[in-house]
Amino acid sequence: MSPHPPLALKVWGDYACFTRPEMKAERVSYDVMTPSAARGILEAVYWKPEFRWRVRRILVLKPIRRASFLRNEVNSTVAASKVRSSFEKGEGYEYFADDDRTQRHTLALRDVAYLIEADVDPYGRGAGDDPAKHRDIFRRRVTKGQCFHRPYLGCREFAASFGPADGSKPPDELAERTEPLGRMLFDVRYESGGRNMPIFFGAELASGVLHVPDHLYDEVYRAVEVQP
Repeated sequence: MSPHPPLALKVWGDYACFTRPEMKAERVSYDVMTPSAARGILEAVYWKPEFRWRVRRILVLKPIRRASFLRNEVNSTVAASKVRSSFEKGEGYEYFADDDRTQRHTLALRDVAYLIEADVDPYGRGAGDDPAKHRDIFRRRVTKGQCFHRPYLGCREFAASFGPADGSKPPDELAERTEPLGRMLFDVRYESGGRNMPIFFGAELASGVLHVPDHLYDEVYRAVEVQP
Protein backbone atom coordinates (compact mmCIF):
# COMPACT_ATOMS: atom_id res chain seq x y z
CA MET A 1 0.00 0.00 0.00
CA SER A 2 1.21 3.49 -0.83
CA PRO A 3 2.71 5.54 2.04
CA HIS A 4 1.00 8.63 0.63
CA PRO A 5 -2.55 9.66 1.56
CA PRO A 6 -5.01 8.56 -1.12
CA LEU A 7 -6.10 10.86 -3.91
CA ALA A 8 -9.82 11.65 -3.81
CA LEU A 9 -12.29 12.30 -6.61
CA LYS A 10 -15.96 13.14 -6.19
CA VAL A 11 -18.28 11.92 -8.97
CA TRP A 12 -22.02 12.32 -9.33
CA GLY A 13 -24.81 11.95 -11.83
CA ASP A 14 -28.54 11.54 -12.41
CA TYR A 15 -28.35 7.80 -13.08
CA ALA A 16 -25.91 4.90 -12.74
CA CYS A 17 -25.97 1.22 -13.59
CA PHE A 18 -23.15 -1.07 -12.46
CA THR A 19 -24.59 -4.24 -13.96
CA ARG A 20 -24.44 -7.48 -12.03
CA PRO A 21 -22.90 -10.06 -14.42
CA GLU A 22 -25.24 -12.86 -13.31
CA MET A 23 -28.14 -10.95 -14.89
CA LYS A 24 -28.23 -11.85 -18.58
CA ALA A 25 -31.15 -10.32 -20.46
CA GLU A 26 -32.07 -7.56 -18.00
CA ARG A 27 -29.71 -5.01 -16.44
CA VAL A 28 -29.73 -4.93 -12.64
CA SER A 29 -27.27 -2.65 -10.90
CA TYR A 30 -25.15 -3.33 -7.86
CA ASP A 31 -26.09 -1.02 -4.99
CA VAL A 32 -22.63 0.59 -5.16
CA MET A 33 -20.05 1.46 -7.79
CA THR A 34 -17.67 -1.40 -8.51
CA PRO A 35 -13.85 -1.03 -8.21
CA SER A 36 -13.41 -1.55 -11.96
CA ALA A 37 -15.94 1.21 -12.71
CA ALA A 38 -14.08 3.52 -10.30
CA ARG A 39 -10.78 2.73 -12.04
CA GLY A 40 -12.38 3.53 -15.40
CA ILE A 41 -13.48 6.94 -14.13
CA LEU A 42 -10.01 7.72 -12.78
CA GLU A 43 -8.40 6.69 -16.08
CA ALA A 44 -10.84 8.93 -17.97
CA VAL A 45 -9.53 11.88 -15.95
CA TYR A 46 -5.83 10.96 -16.00
CA TRP A 47 -3.80 7.94 -17.07
CA LYS A 48 -0.27 7.20 -18.25
CA PRO A 49 1.34 3.83 -19.08
CA GLU A 50 3.89 4.48 -16.32
CA PHE A 51 1.39 3.87 -13.51
CA ARG A 52 -1.79 2.07 -12.51
CA TRP A 53 -4.66 3.06 -10.26
CA ARG A 54 -5.36 1.17 -7.05
CA VAL A 55 -8.79 2.03 -5.63
CA ARG A 56 -8.78 1.93 -1.83
CA ARG A 57 -12.31 2.93 -0.88
CA ILE A 58 -15.57 4.06 -2.45
CA LEU A 59 -17.79 6.24 -0.25
CA VAL A 60 -21.51 6.46 -1.00
CA LEU A 61 -22.47 10.12 -0.51
CA LYS A 62 -26.22 9.90 -1.17
CA PRO A 63 -28.96 7.48 -0.10
CA ILE A 64 -29.30 4.44 -2.36
CA ARG A 65 -32.30 5.03 -4.60
CA ARG A 66 -33.38 2.97 -7.59
CA ALA A 67 -35.12 3.70 -10.87
CA SER A 68 -36.83 1.15 -13.10
CA PHE A 69 -37.46 1.75 -16.78
CA LEU A 70 -37.78 0.06 -20.15
CA ARG A 71 -35.65 0.92 -23.15
CA ASN A 72 -35.85 0.01 -26.80
CA GLU A 73 -32.75 -1.92 -27.84
CA VAL A 74 -31.71 -4.26 -30.64
CA ASN A 75 -31.04 -7.97 -30.21
CA SER A 76 -27.86 -8.17 -32.27
CA THR A 77 -24.85 -6.12 -33.27
CA VAL A 78 -23.59 -5.56 -36.78
CA ALA A 79 -20.07 -6.86 -37.31
CA ALA A 80 -17.84 -4.44 -39.22
CA SER A 81 -16.14 -7.37 -40.97
CA LYS A 82 -19.49 -8.57 -42.33
CA VAL A 83 -20.36 -5.12 -43.70
CA ARG A 84 -16.89 -4.72 -45.25
CA SER A 85 -17.09 -8.15 -46.88
CA SER A 86 -20.51 -7.39 -48.36
CA PHE A 87 -19.33 -4.13 -49.92
CA GLU A 88 -16.16 -5.75 -51.27
CA LYS A 89 -18.37 -8.25 -53.06
CA GLY A 90 -20.50 -5.43 -54.43
CA GLU A 91 -23.59 -6.70 -52.64
CA GLY A 92 -24.16 -3.83 -50.21
CA TYR A 93 -25.53 -4.35 -46.73
CA GLU A 94 -28.90 -3.53 -45.20
CA TYR A 95 -29.91 -3.60 -41.58
CA PHE A 96 -33.33 -2.55 -40.29
CA ALA A 97 -33.34 -1.86 -36.57
CA ASP A 98 -37.13 -1.99 -36.41
CA ASP A 99 -37.02 -5.67 -37.41
CA ASP A 100 -34.52 -6.45 -34.65
CA ARG A 101 -35.92 -4.32 -31.84
CA THR A 102 -36.83 -5.46 -28.37
CA GLN A 103 -37.60 -3.91 -24.98
CA ARG A 104 -35.33 -4.57 -22.04
CA HIS A 105 -35.79 -3.68 -18.42
CA THR A 106 -33.14 -1.77 -16.44
CA LEU A 107 -33.05 -1.47 -12.66
CA ALA A 108 -30.60 1.40 -12.20
CA LEU A 109 -29.57 3.80 -9.44
CA ARG A 110 -30.71 7.43 -9.47
CA ASP A 111 -29.31 10.66 -8.06
CA VAL A 112 -25.95 9.17 -7.10
CA ALA A 113 -22.72 10.63 -5.72
CA TYR A 114 -19.52 8.88 -4.71
CA LEU A 115 -16.09 9.69 -3.37
CA ILE A 116 -13.33 7.54 -4.85
CA GLU A 117 -10.09 7.22 -2.90
CA ALA A 118 -7.18 5.70 -4.81
CA ASP A 119 -3.39 5.40 -5.03
CA VAL A 120 -1.01 5.93 -7.93
CA ASP A 121 1.03 2.75 -8.40
CA PRO A 122 4.14 3.28 -10.63
CA TYR A 123 5.20 0.18 -12.56
CA GLY A 124 6.97 -0.99 -15.71
CA ARG A 125 9.23 1.70 -17.16
CA GLY A 126 7.98 4.09 -14.49
CA ALA A 127 8.56 1.73 -11.56
CA GLY A 128 11.28 3.94 -10.07
CA ASP A 129 9.40 7.22 -10.55
CA ASP A 130 8.23 9.39 -7.71
CA PRO A 131 4.40 9.25 -7.83
CA ALA A 132 4.26 12.90 -6.70
CA LYS A 133 4.42 14.05 -10.35
CA HIS A 134 1.35 12.05 -11.35
CA ARG A 135 -0.48 12.99 -8.18
CA ASP A 136 0.02 16.70 -8.87
CA ILE A 137 -1.07 16.39 -12.51
CA PHE A 138 -4.20 14.51 -11.43
CA ARG A 139 -5.13 17.20 -8.90
CA ARG A 140 -4.70 19.97 -11.48
CA ARG A 141 -6.81 18.14 -14.06
CA VAL A 142 -9.58 17.56 -11.52
CA THR A 143 -9.58 21.22 -10.48
CA LYS A 144 -9.79 22.34 -14.12
CA GLY A 145 -12.40 19.73 -15.05
CA GLN A 146 -10.12 18.14 -17.66
CA CYS A 147 -10.55 14.57 -18.88
CA PHE A 148 -9.51 12.41 -21.84
CA HIS A 149 -13.15 11.45 -22.38
CA ARG A 150 -16.34 12.03 -20.43
CA PRO A 151 -16.44 9.57 -17.52
CA TYR A 152 -19.61 7.58 -17.05
CA LEU A 153 -21.37 5.68 -14.29
CA GLY A 154 -21.46 2.09 -15.46
CA CYS A 155 -23.17 2.72 -18.82
CA ARG A 156 -21.97 5.28 -21.35
CA GLU A 157 -25.35 6.99 -21.51
CA PHE A 158 -25.10 7.78 -17.78
CA ALA A 159 -22.52 10.57 -17.91
CA ALA A 160 -20.70 11.53 -14.72
CA SER A 161 -19.71 14.93 -13.42
CA PHE A 162 -16.57 15.11 -11.29
CA GLY A 163 -14.68 17.48 -9.05
CA PRO A 164 -12.41 17.69 -5.99
CA ALA A 165 -13.48 16.22 -2.65
CA ASP A 166 -15.57 18.74 -0.72
CA GLY A 167 -15.83 17.07 2.67
CA SER A 168 -19.08 15.22 1.91
CA LYS A 169 -19.77 12.16 4.05
CA PRO A 170 -22.13 9.18 3.71
CA PRO A 171 -25.73 10.04 4.70
CA ASP A 172 -27.03 9.24 8.17
CA GLU A 173 -29.20 6.37 6.94
CA LEU A 174 -26.04 4.52 5.85
CA ALA A 175 -23.77 5.63 8.69
CA GLU A 176 -24.80 2.89 11.11
CA ARG A 177 -25.54 0.11 8.63
CA THR A 178 -23.44 -2.83 7.54
CA GLU A 179 -24.84 -4.55 4.50
CA PRO A 180 -23.38 -7.51 2.58
CA LEU A 181 -23.50 -6.92 -1.17
CA GLY A 182 -22.70 -10.46 -2.28
CA ARG A 183 -20.11 -11.33 -4.93
CA MET A 184 -18.97 -8.15 -6.64
CA LEU A 185 -16.84 -7.82 -9.75
CA PHE A 186 -13.38 -6.59 -8.83
CA ASP A 187 -11.64 -6.54 -12.21
CA VAL A 188 -10.66 -8.71 -15.16
CA ARG A 189 -7.42 -10.68 -15.23
CA TYR A 190 -5.93 -11.12 -18.70
CA GLU A 191 -4.38 -14.56 -19.13
CA SER A 192 -2.35 -16.26 -21.83
CA GLY A 193 -4.22 -17.39 -24.91
CA GLY A 194 -6.40 -14.30 -24.92
CA ARG A 195 -8.60 -15.51 -22.08
CA ASN A 196 -10.19 -13.01 -19.71
CA MET A 197 -10.83 -14.16 -16.14
CA PRO A 198 -13.23 -12.04 -14.03
CA ILE A 199 -12.16 -11.68 -10.39
CA PHE A 200 -14.86 -11.40 -7.71
CA PHE A 201 -14.77 -10.67 -4.01
CA GLY A 202 -17.22 -10.66 -1.13
CA ALA A 203 -18.26 -7.01 -0.97
CA GLU A 204 -19.67 -5.30 2.09
CA LEU A 205 -20.96 -1.76 2.56
CA ALA A 206 -19.95 -0.69 6.07
CA SER A 207 -21.19 2.70 7.25
CA GLY A 208 -21.57 3.82 3.62
CA VAL A 209 -18.03 2.77 2.64
CA LEU A 210 -16.93 -0.03 0.32
CA HIS A 211 -13.39 -1.15 1.18
CA VAL A 212 -11.49 -2.70 -1.74
CA PRO A 213 -9.12 -5.59 -0.85
CA ASP A 214 -5.64 -4.43 -1.81
CA HIS A 215 -4.21 -7.94 -2.24
CA LEU A 216 -6.47 -8.55 -5.26
CA TYR A 217 -4.51 -5.97 -7.27
CA ASP A 218 -1.34 -8.01 -6.78
CA GLU A 219 -3.15 -11.05 -8.13
CA VAL A 220 -4.47 -9.24 -11.21
CA TYR A 221 -1.31 -7.28 -12.02
CA ARG A 222 1.01 -10.23 -11.50
CA ALA A 223 -0.97 -12.18 -14.09
CA VAL A 224 -0.66 -9.30 -16.56
CA GLU A 225 3.10 -8.88 -16.07
CA VAL A 226 3.90 -12.53 -16.83
CA GLN A 227 2.28 -12.34 -20.26
CA PRO A 228 4.78 -13.14 -23.09
